[in-house]
Amino acid sequence: MKLHYRNAETSDLPELIAMLADDKLGQLREDTSIPVNPRYQQVLAAILQDPNNELVVVEYNQRIAGMLQLTFIPYLSHTGSWRCLIESVRVHSDFRGKGLGTELIRWAIGRARTRECNLVQLTSDKLRSKAIRFYRSLGFVDSHEGFKLKL
Repeated sequence: MKLHYRNAETSDLPELIAMLADDKLGQLREDTSIPVNPRYQQVLAAILQDPNNELVVVEYNQRIAGMLQLTFIPYLSHTGSWRCLIESVRVHSDFRGKGLGTELIRWAIGRARTRECNLVQLTSDKLRSKAIRFYRSLGFVDSHEGFKLKL
């Protein structure tokens, strides 16, 4: 499978938002209306301007097949190090079950290595049992309890 990775562009937003909304959890928190909610445009602009953030689109046969966001975080702990946070991993429903998710995560791990990160971390909602099994199959370990506080 020949995949092409690139930074997201404003014109990608309707498709990316649709992927984010393509499950029960996403339907509750995403706004798929057209025109695109300006908040998505503002956040994408902030991501594109931040050298420690990347919103990555993966294309297959010139179609958007998946996406993820990488955030590179400097840490004083671990003898002063960098880690990579992977978020918003999505594979378009037309491409699921073909190994694209595995390739996407492997690419992200490689990208973290090029940024000299010593750790890659991610979270998955506890209701996404398939995603949790998938991440475990790639060697991720659920070693910590995560906490969130909605503001």
